[in-house]
Amino acid sequence: MAPLAGKTLFITGGSRGIGRAIALRAARDGANVAIAAKTSDPHPKLAGTIHSVAKEIEAAGGKALAIQLDVRDDAAIAAAIEQTARAFGGIDILVNNASAISLTPTLATPAKRFDLMMSVNARGTFLCSQACIPWLKKAKNPHILNLSPPLNMQPRWFAGHVAYTMSKYGMSMCTLGMAAELKVDGIAVNSLWPRTTIATAAVEVHFPEAILKASRHAEIMADAAHVILTSEARTHTGHFYIDEDVLRHAGIRDFAPYAVTPGTSLMQDLFVD
Repeated sequence: MAPLAGKTLFITGGSRGIGRAIALRAARDGANVAIAAKTSDPHPKLAGTIHSVAKEIEAAGGKALAIQLDVRDDAAIAAAIEQTARAFGGIDILVNNASAISLTPTLATPAKRFDLMMSVNARGTFLCSQACIPWLKKAKNPHILNLSPPLNMQPRWFAGHVAYTMSKYGMSMCTLGMAAELKVDGIAVNSLWPRTTIATAAVEVHFPEAILKASRHAEIMADAAHVILTSEARTHTGHFYIDEDVLRHAGIRDFAPYAVTPGTSLMQDLFVD
């Protein structure tokens, strides 16, 4: 039996990009996946909706539940978690993937954009985790995985985009604190971050095309997440994992298939030394 067969994952922001890739990787094991994201109707510029990904999950061998969710709405979070647990009999894994980005300096970051990043990234991660914990306490080998960077307090990771860094580090502080808090319950809480930029809609929209071409496909994050989420929760918690390091430890040596443009020098991601 595949490691995630019959397990239930709740993934935020999974209508495209890394969340979608993690969902499809779990689906190939025969997992149940709740895709909780804002995009219910097709976006004019960005591919993917909760419904299209749900169909992909089922085609890959999993069971899917499409839930339209804004992670800024605490009541909607509670309802979505309850709906997922009722549909599949519980929740084993939470993936906090939903994220907002604006790589803008202080004077170019209006309050509305600041509030969006803090609400989606830090607050959303905290509230989704909070709502899932009662179910995770009942699960075998429960995991929370936050798509957030290592806590590196060098000023260069703040300068130029203070608000974004604060919001992403807020997610990572959830990892740091909840890993210690929930260790007694056997719930693993970890972060995962890419060594290189990943070819997601955010990179496509916010970065030059050259960076997109120098990126890796989201499948590298999905494969690394699969390794983490199938590890023993009681002994693998409180870590800030880098995708490439996880896969190297798992025996992967050839990373060429993950490259968007094979042979091109890769672009190192933010927050990685």
